[in-house]
Amino acid sequence: MMKSRRALPVTTTAVTIVILLSTILSAASGVDYPNPKNDANDISFYRPPARDRVYPAVPPRVRNVILLIGDGMGLSQVMLARMKAMGAQGKLNMQLLPVHGLIRTHSADKLVTDSAAAGTALACGIKTKNGMIGVAPDGTPYYTILEAAQAKGMATGLVATSTISHATPASFGAHVKSRKMEDTIAEHLIGNRINVLFGGGRKYFLPQSESKSGRKDDKDLLAEARDAGYAVIETANQLRWISGPRVLGLFHLDGMTTFAPEPMLAEMTKKAVSLLDETAADSRKYGRGFFLMVEGSQIDWACHANDAANCVRQTLLFDEAVREAVNFALADGRTLVVVTADHETGGLTIPDGDLDGDNIKVHWSTKGHSAAPVPVFAIGPRSELFGGVYDNTDIPQKIAQALGIKPFPQARQ
Repeated sequence: MMKSRRALPVTTTAVTIVILLSTILSAASGVDYPNPKNDANDISFYRPPARDRVYPAVPPRVRNVILLIGDGMGLSQVMLARMKAMGAQGKLNMQLLPVHGLIRTHSADKLVTDSAAAGTALACGIKTKNGMIGVAPDGTPYYTILEAAQAKGMATGLVATSTISHATPASFGAHVKSRKMEDTIAEHLIGNRINVLFGGGRKYFLPQSESKSGRKDDKDLLAEARDAGYAVIETANQLRWISGPRVLGLFHLDGMTTFAPEPMLAEMTKKAVSLLDETAADSRKYGRGFFLMVEGSQIDWACHANDAANCVRQTLLFDEAVREAVNFALADGRTLVVVTADHETGGLTIPDGDLDGDNIKVHWSTKGHSAAPVPVFAIGPRSELFGGVYDNTDIPQKIAQALGIKPFPQARQ
């Protein structure tokens, strides 16, 4: 009986701790991300920044880099989203960053680029032909800035709302002659041991024997990923609780819907940053910080459809991801954040509208891409490198300069 009475306080304390931990974990389970209705006109999820908010300058020492790419996001897309969200006097999170620039986007063979050539320029620092991924026009593969960061000892990650094997994310972790080779690209991404991979495109990781596969062979890349040490997840709830140095999150068979119950881009970004930061802090192998590329993939898709409402929604979803990246950078003090686009889509102009954002008229000149220059916004150590007007190939070269990586660009042996 004496033994039972002494054990009682310990049991009570343990129960109390479990209750407290459950309460804390429940509070941290993604409350910041409301589930939007399946309506492109619903932008109630967006939290405008305070009108008087100013992001401060940060000391010049780079440990981490977060590169955010709004696919198809030109100056007019940014302006339209800003007007619809808060009127002429407001600014998006990306517009609050202290360094602004413009980049040219032509490819090696066309004035109007596609996402493969533009992604290769942003990843490898070279011009290539439309449709080619991570290789020069003659087929020579070049190191990507992600691979160069890996070689430096940095943890790495890719986040997108398209398939993770789509042109832009593929450009940072694969080398193929055609963007259509998504099954091969998926192999390259796993083979490169990128620490965090979040997006859609699960069908390219399934063997062709499965009915929902997009592959042309019987390779089971999910099994290969698990064998390589990846935790493989498929739901937003799994995303919130997962940990570890390698995580593969494939939240849709094809491109993501960008609606609940899938995780939003901001939530994927926040989790990717957290995982990479923990990996870089705890691992001897990845002890030199992290590199993360985040793509708002579906601004482009909305603009191809000349869908102004969804263009606004996708741009604001992307700007929410920018907020997460910048909040981390401000708290960390050693993180460079660069926001840009691969090209403009739709030839969007805004010929008329009210200052409060009502009665906005839009005009589309194409359902394809245009040759218009696209914006650059930056904050953090060495962000001053990103001001001015320059070529898209300069973006990864400037990142390499900030990280002390040289030579770059560099052909793979």
